[in-house]
Amino acid sequence: MGFFSSVKKFFSSDQQPAAQNESGSGASSFSSEELTVRLREAEPKLSVWLDIVLEGISQTGNALWERLRFLLTALGASEDEAQKFTDDLSLWTQGMGYEDLEDFRSELQYRLALALDLEDEEDEKNRLFLKLQAGLARTRAQFGQGLKILFAEHGELTPEFWDELLELFIMADMGMEAAETLCGRLKKRAVDAGATTPAELHPLLAEEVAEIFRIPRRVVAVNPPEIVLIIGVNGVGKTTTIAKLAYRARSQGKKVMLAAADTFRAAAVEQLGIWAERTGSLFHSKGQDADPSAVAWEAVDRAVAEGVDVLFVDTAGRLHTKTNLMEELKKIRSVLGKKHPGAPHRSVLILDATTGQNALSQVKLFKEAAGIDEIILTKLDGTAKGGVAVAIAMQYKIPITFVGLGEKMEDLRPFDGDDYARALLE
Repeated sequence: MGFFSSVKKFFSSDQQPAAQNESGSGASSFSSEELTVRLREAEPKLSVWLDIVLEGISQTGNALWERLRFLLTALGASEDEAQKFTDDLSLWTQGMGYEDLEDFRSELQYRLALALDLEDEEDEKNRLFLKLQAGLARTRAQFGQGLKILFAEHGELTPEFWDELLELFIMADMGMEAAETLCGRLKKRAVDAGATTPAELHPLLAEEVAEIFRIPRRVVAVNPPEIVLIIGVNGVGKTTTIAKLAYRARSQGKKVMLAAADTFRAAAVEQLGIWAERTGSLFHSKGQDADPSAVAWEAVDRAVAEGVDVLFVDTAGRLHTKTNLMEELKKIRSVLGKKHPGAPHRSVLILDATTGQNALSQVKLFKEAAGIDEIILTKLDGTAKGGVAVAIAMQYKIPITFVGLGEKMEDLRPFDGDDYARALLE
């Protein structure tokens, strides 16, 4: 249910969400009637309503959980759903060592948006755009500033202008092939639109970059569990990305399992187990040096038996130049396919945006070894090489589904090509 639909239902109802007491905690810590009036008078935005509900709350505890249950039921959640949300959040904050509300205030809003299916509401999309814009600051400082200088120096779209624009694309880590293709497309757009000046070309550039990312995602009819194979080299943030995906799925009410098929390093198994506990996910492991394919096989059995919605299978941070490790990846994929129809339903490659053009060679080799259905681009907030996303989309036509914009759980966000183009070029 969208936020405005929830608010409309709340406004039209004469009933007020009950202020729920903790068992044995005594009287309610707030007036539900007063809070209801204030919410009905406020702007219908999740952030605004959350500010009102959290007024006077500074730490975790019964008062916070009570207020959140009030908000959730006001927006259409059942009392059981509201209770489960606060129970899960309580476990999460304990696991992360959070006590002060300010330590996780932003993540709380993200979690509520997922639980209430509000991520596409304008308020949340604006939050995401600002985060993406901040994440692309270094790329924009280099590429965007270069564009401004180039456009200011040329009054017309001369051959010299196109040569300098091509060089600028290459410097933004798009690579020669993608840069030449993009220039060619822009020239055609300019001719079709009758554009003769850089000022007229600028909006066409934004449209073209956005169009590059409009790659349809693979749609698979899945009998639970959905099995997601996670692949990528060491150091790209694979384990923490799995944790963020699990956190996201758990916040959407799904039952999640993490399978530790990266058995080459004991630390990898241990880390994944810690994240499973923190995110409230099930964990399946056979320890270090176990057969990765056997781990995957048994994890599917257990996931089916325990009614899991999503199974994330971690794999070794295999160096893409090591043939034997790539063969092991093919074996895991084959085992999953034999064990469960259509599995893996998604094969997700994790790439580090800071590696620039090296990411393209990783896509090529992993695509050959395991197939790639989608890409998650991490560390976009720490690089001036954000242009590599354009090269990946143009060269391999594989959708980028999420981008990593920081270390927090909320910092893994859905990728939107239109927003990316705006954040890069504005």
